[in-house]
Amino acid sequence: MTIEYVLLLFAVFFFGLKAFMSAPAKAFKESGPRLGARIEQQLATGDGFKPIGGNHIGWEEDK
Repeated sequence: MTIEYVLLLFAVFFFGLKAFMSAPAKAFKESGPRLGARIEQQLATGDGFKPIGGNHIGWEEDK
């Protein structure tokens, strides 16, 4: 009875571990194109970026 209980605990633990490790990878893989499209839109329109201190960050001249 003890051996069956320990084996059942190991099986549940490893199934849970597999689900816990594969779920974030699947979410990142499926949301990548959507996230990329949002970033491209923000870069193209300048939306979502706020200047620091009210001034836009410009090119720094050579010293």
